[in-house]
Amino acid sequence: MELANKSNIQEFILLGFGGEPQIHHLLIIFFVVLYILTLTENIIIIILVSLDSHLARLPMYILLSHFSWLEMCYVSTTMPRMLYDLVTSKGNISFHVCFLQFYIFFSLGSTECFFLSAMALDRYLAICHPLRYLQLMSKNICYALVATCWVLGFLWYIVPVILMSKLSFCGSNIINHLLCDPGPILSLACPPLGKTPFICQVFMNTVVIVNLLFVVLSYSIVILTRMQKSSQNSLRKTFSTISFHLVVVTLFYGSVAGVYLTPRGESRSDITKLVTIFYTTITPFLNPLIYCLRNGQVKEALGRLLKRKVRFT
Repeated sequence: MELANKSNIQEFILLGFGGEPQIHHLLIIFFVVLYILTLTENIIIIILVSLDSHLARLPMYILLSHFSWLEMCYVSTTMPRMLYDLVTSKGNISFHVCFLQFYIFFSLGSTECFFLSAMALDRYLAICHPLRYLQLMSKNICYALVATCWVLGFLWYIVPVILMSKLSFCGSNIINHLLCDPGPILSLACPPLGKTPFICQVFMNTVVIVNLLFVVLSYSIVILTRMQKSSQNSLRKTFSTISFHLVVVTLFYGSVAGVYLTPRGESRSDITKLVTIFYTTITPFLNPLIYCLRNGQVKEALGRLLKRKVRFT
């Protein structure tokens, strides 16, 4: 992927958080702690799935372990840069590094959309087709699904990134945001912009809306099927199984829709920054807790791992 800088601008300046230095110090402490906790809990999930023979055979946990890898990459794309800007108070980022961050960040976001759809498909097959579940969601199929999510996610934004990089940037180089986001970048480009903004919006809306509709449809079928065929206790168990998935979906798509699928404006810049902090730092921290906090199988696997460790010490 070759980026063509046709402007005089060699770097951008991310305005970041602004405010007093004391606030920056508090934010640095908050982000460092949050970053360490996010990496730690996702690493624990990956280790549990890798070392526990029972979890390693279940498609849901294969998907969950790769989802944890995704979350670690996702938060590492933005958090270190935000910490660097808070410490140095400069915000300078080169043209090519800015577009590289944009590409990786949005590719990981697209990959997360596909992963949430894959996990919704897994729950649909497990609940609506339990007798054929292990056949329909075999280990090989599961790994193929994982590979498809990664490949589609990183192919999706190649065209928007190349089109935006070919625009001319001859005015201000100040991006009023925490990261290299397509909206603020396009606002700095000199006319004519052609169809680039429209194409970028189409790519963004398509990956979000199509995957969201697939997730909603999958879980709706699960709920309707259980309501028609199951007792109240079984229905309660089904809701318990998918409720945590729905919370993760709501957190992710709710924040993304609030930033990227609604009209923009300078008056919303502070709100956009707050929402961006939420889905780039808070959500990756919450997701492992939501999936595993009340998950009996994960607790049992953790207990087995601790007993094994005690036995060998």
